[in-house]
Amino acid sequence: MSHKKALIIGAGIAGIAAAIRLAVKGYAVEVFEANSYPGGKLSEIEQNGYRFDAGPSLLTMPQYIDELFQLANKNPADYFRYQKLAVVCHYFYEDGTRINAYADTEKFAQELNRATGEPAKNIIKYLANSSDIYNITNHVFLERSLHSLQTFLRWDTVRSIFKLPRIDAFRAMHQANAGYFEDARVVQFFDRYATYNGSNPYEAPATLNVIPHLEHHFGAYFPEGGMYSITKSLVKLAEDLGVQFRYNAKVDEIVVINRIAKGISVKGENVVADIVVSNMDIWFTYKNLLQKHPALHPKKIMNQERSSSALIFYWGIKKQFPELDLHNIFFSTDYKAEFEYIWQEQDIYKDPTVYLNISSKLKADDAPDGCENWFVMINVPANNGQDWDALIDTARKNIKQKLSKALGEDVSKLIVSESILDPRGIESKTSSYKGSIYGTSSNSQFAAFLRHTNQSSKIKGLYFCGGSVHPGGGIPLCLLSAKIMAASPPAP
Repeated sequence: MSHKKALIIGAGIAGIAAAIRLAVKGYAVEVFEANSYPGGKLSEIEQNGYRFDAGPSLLTMPQYIDELFQLANKNPADYFRYQKLAVVCHYFYEDGTRINAYADTEKFAQELNRATGEPAKNIIKYLANSSDIYNITNHVFLERSLHSLQTFLRWDTVRSIFKLPRIDAFRAMHQANAGYFEDARVVQFFDRYATYNGSNPYEAPATLNVIPHLEHHFGAYFPEGGMYSITKSLVKLAEDLGVQFRYNAKVDEIVVINRIAKGISVKGENVVADIVVSNMDIWFTYKNLLQKHPALHPKKIMNQERSSSALIFYWGIKKQFPELDLHNIFFSTDYKAEFEYIWQEQDIYKDPTVYLNISSKLKADDAPDGCENWFVMINVPANNGQDWDALIDTARKNIKQKLSKALGEDVSKLIVSESILDPRGIESKTSSYKGSIYGTSSNSQFAAFLRHTNQSSKIKGLYFCGGSVHPGGGIPLCLLSAKIMAASPPAP
């Protein structure tokens, strides 16, 4: 057993990954989680015979999960299995247009051409550009620290810097997409990818057009046991490596002496360590755990615009709909208005785009026989004191009306159970400031460079991982944040 100790604050997906990497490196690792369960946003809900993945519902780039098992000399298939989706998502437009987003690029391009008349060559060219952005940015900006001199001394970094004009950082995502495509429905289709990191396609840089590459090149997947099986399998791996998890253990303070992190305080107990890693939202890390050290707070970062949040209805439905798939999108008729409401009005548009996930399509026991478990989500603003009860009531009515119209049946009569998660609940359950899902937004050209570092420059021995720090939110980036973080502490 190593005499060097690492403490992880938060058992979210990045915190678990950080624990695995540090354990493999030789540290004795303890993880402290305020909740009674691991996973953070990547948790689950069970109600009246229905099971729901509570948060993230789309799996891309599972290689970053497999990598953790391989790092520990374990066979990933002994812990975690998944299947590739032939159709990533079904799309429904108000004018009756329906699109099956096939994983195969040629088939997908032909499908868009069939449904909208958009030339298939435009789709192929666009996805090639998305691939180009990925190849320029991935190894430099996603897999390494942007705050380390060593990153910029590497030759592949220099090559990428010379190619920076090709990542299209100085146009808005929507502006770029409108220039690529002839059909407004296709523009809306690709604008939606801004929501993958809680941003606004009318403001976020066109660099985010890298995201379609992740789906249409690497593919989308479904884990055998549902999304929560990711959490369970990684916790099992961590425990097999000797990591200790302490639940119902809310951390009160990061103990700092002479600008050196010495450990943490939990329920009056001081736990000493050589390094401390916070997987908590960066805002709460400083405001709650480092409140005795205001001079060390990164005020500019803490005041950055937050990402959007989500309003989720978990509905038990007493019917099955063959026309629906695992992932489904019902588009708004006025996309620009929807984002203006979220970002300018801090409100919910009357006709929001609805995301509907039904895991029982592939995991039948997630719902009773003849039924479906509907995870119904819309993008909403972060919590700034709105009257959420009133907003939820109105949104529920509008969503039911929208889905009923598209499916030709009164959805409200089919709902037999309901749970709700809104920005207030996201904040309280996952310590995400204002309920923002992805930390800060990416609504500026230089957002990628402005995220908090993975290692403190002011407090020795303090490190960070998770969606509120570099490189960003979502499962793949959270896993990469742990990878970047774990590269810094020296081996014991």
